[in-house]
Amino acid sequence: MVRNVVASGVVLMILLLTGMRLAAQEVVQINDSISEYSFMPHELTYYVDEKNTLELKDVSSAEFARNFQPHPGYQNKDFNVNASYWVRIPIQSAGPTRNIWLLEFYDQTIDQIDAFLPQATGAYKHLRLGDSQLFSERTFRHKNFEIVLNTDTDKVLYYYFRIRSHEFADIRVALRSADRFIFYALNEYFLFGTFYGMILIISVYNLLVFLAIREIKNIYYIFYILSVAAYAMSYDGIGFQYLWPKHPQWNDYAVGVTLYSVILWALVFTRRFLNTKANAPLLDKALVVMIIARSMFFAIELLAFSHLLSYRNVEIIPLSLIFFTAIYVWKRGYRPARFFVIAYGILFTGFFVRTLVYFNLLPFTTPLHYSLHIAFVLEMVFLTFALGDRIRILKAMRDRALKRIIQEHEINMQLKDKVNRELEQKVQERTIELNSKNHELEQTNKKLERQSREINQINSMLDLDNWKLKNSLKEVLNDRIMEKAMDYAQFRTLYPDMLACYRFLDQLKWEKGFSCRKCGNSKYFDGAQKFSRRCTKCGYNESITSYTIFHSIKFPIEKAFYVAFLGVSGNREHTLEVLARQLDMRINTLWSFKQKVSERITVLQGVGHIPHASRWEEIILITEEPDKSTSSNRRKVSA
Repeated sequence: MVRNVVASGVVLMILLLTGMRLAAQEVVQINDSISEYSFMPHELTYYVDEKNTLELKDVSSAEFARNFQPHPGYQNKDFNVNASYWVRIPIQSAGPTRNIWLLEFYDQTIDQIDAFLPQATGAYKHLRLGDSQLFSERTFRHKNFEIVLNTDTDKVLYYYFRIRSHEFADIRVALRSADRFIFYALNEYFLFGTFYGMILIISVYNLLVFLAIREIKNIYYIFYILSVAAYAMSYDGIGFQYLWPKHPQWNDYAVGVTLYSVILWALVFTRRFLNTKANAPLLDKALVVMIIARSMFFAIELLAFSHLLSYRNVEIIPLSLIFFTAIYVWKRGYRPARFFVIAYGILFTGFFVRTLVYFNLLPFTTPLHYSLHIAFVLEMVFLTFALGDRIRILKAMRDRALKRIIQEHEINMQLKDKVNRELEQKVQERTIELNSKNHELEQTNKKLERQSREINQINSMLDLDNWKLKNSLKEVLNDRIMEKAMDYAQFRTLYPDMLACYRFLDQLKWEKGFSCRKCGNSKYFDGAQKFSRRCTKCGYNESITSYTIFHSIKFPIEKAFYVAFLGVSGNREHTLEVLARQLDMRINTLWSFKQKVSERITVLQGVGHIPHASRWEEIILITEEPDKSTSSNRRKVSA
């Protein structure tokens, strides 16, 4: 008896729960008179599985039915990417229907949709959808996700869907007849073809313009609109359908990568089109910084935080900078920027409207859903107008400049003719005057020529006398210097430094020409050291001090010159210590070199030649026979 009571209570509880479930959610009636019905997120009854642990057997039980509740306050920003959304839709066929009916999910970017379709046997068929699956596995070759409904029974059938996505997912669902779906899909793909066809046509047009005028901004614009096309295809699902249907993993990156490409080429194109380097230098630097910052952020997204690729709100910063730059340059008088401002104003409006739809501040309609596409189309049209307007303005400026040049040329020609006439008149007047002057000049010239010849003769005589005077003065000066005791300071007036000494040695050694000591060759080229000579035949390098008493000395050669001079002149006024102190030399070094000079003098005396102070250089060369000829002012010293 107790068992019967308990059983009756359980049955009653189940009936009550079933009644509550049926009351909680309105059954959707399939009727051929209505070809389409859209379920907004706040109209659906769903359950959020935050732990991702529930399965179909759990959510389809009678006890779990009360957990499916509508959420009238739901907004798109409330979507939880870490949870699974279980959606339940009760559908009943009101009667026989001549149509095939479909359920369609609008959002083609949802990662995974597990659809559980009720069968006639009461079991459920599991169908897996989502952009993580191969495109070929879909029931319909369409960018959205569709399933076919069972209309063979008039019972209420409960369809369950488990939705998971790593980014925001729009869980709107549409109930459509097949005829309505085909009509809708054909029109939608037609508009897509028109959209992408316009991009292709504009790209080809700008390529032809680039080939004609060779301005790189047209290439940047082509990259920009192609990036827009790639972004739109990634966002719409067209890219997955036609470009990478076998690589669903690319869906996680396509929107982020193509959106970065759009922003990058928009910034590059803005710099070039607005000529910000000249028109707005500070904003040009800001654009460069923005390019670098956005590229770094993209690299971080791609390499470390891939979930940020779907974060699109950050793009408002570079777009705002572009829009502000365009307005600033336009206000400063750059006329080609006017269409650029309109284009990005429209793009901003499209982004703004799309944002309002996302936050449920505007109702979802087809025009508002595609507001961004419409904004892109209008933006491309106005940017194309901007490029054409820039060319037109430049052409007008060129024509005005050309017209001004022609006018200036005509004025110049008139002035030239006037000046030529005046010059011809003045030339005639001056010719008469010049002819009268020429005769006077001829007479004057003859007189001047005669005076010039007389002056040249006098100058020649003066030059000869001056030369003789200089030579006599030099000889007298040398004789006076050589005949008296000279200190080191006076001696350095003749040989002030090392270069003066080397020049003297160069003239003394090779006065009669170069002859190689090894092979006798007379041809040479400059050697490794200054003033040295290298034989062109055997390569022997002879330094300037080789075969002289100055070879291998370790102190300045100008001091050696003075010591040699004192040795020849026989000056005994200075002791060795005094001379060493005067020349800042060590006594041993000074004594050694004086010995070398004395030995050389002894050798010359042994062959009957006594050096004299006026010809002290005779002791310098070692292996050559001294020149025995004496000048008129040289005195012989007997041995």
